[in-house]
Amino acid sequence: MKGLDTNILVRYIVQDDPVQGEKVSQFIEQTVAEGENNCFINNIVLCEFVWVLESAYSYTKEEIADALEKILRTSMFDFESKDAAWWSLREYRKSKADFSDCLIARVNKTKGCQQTVSFDKGVRGVDGFTVL
Repeated sequence: MKGLDTNILVRYIVQDDPVQGEKVSQFIEQTVAEGENNCFINNIVLCEFVWVLESAYSYTKEEIADALEKILRTSMFDFESKDAAWWSLREYRKSKADFSDCLIARVNKTKGCQQTVSFDKGVRGVDGFTVL
């Protein structure tokens, strides 16, 4: 298995640089074809991916959610916490919270936290968060 950094994932999804986009696509396909199993995406990469799409590409929340869904549905990828990522995507779509906040809440809950406290009013209503 080979891990993917954020810039690789961005190039794979955005395809704004034809040379790098082709390299990434070939790498991922070759990795899987050679029996390396899948490519690994950790939680930090998912959060950075969202941040890059927001800040560098001015993607809307809906566009980002669609991109995340595409990644999560791609069978060539394995994830640090796929169930938590899916849950976070659903919360992200329906709340004012950032994707990273949703993921924080879910990972904390899976580790036994009854609640996650924050000053961020955007997380109000996200299951697992309490705003101080």
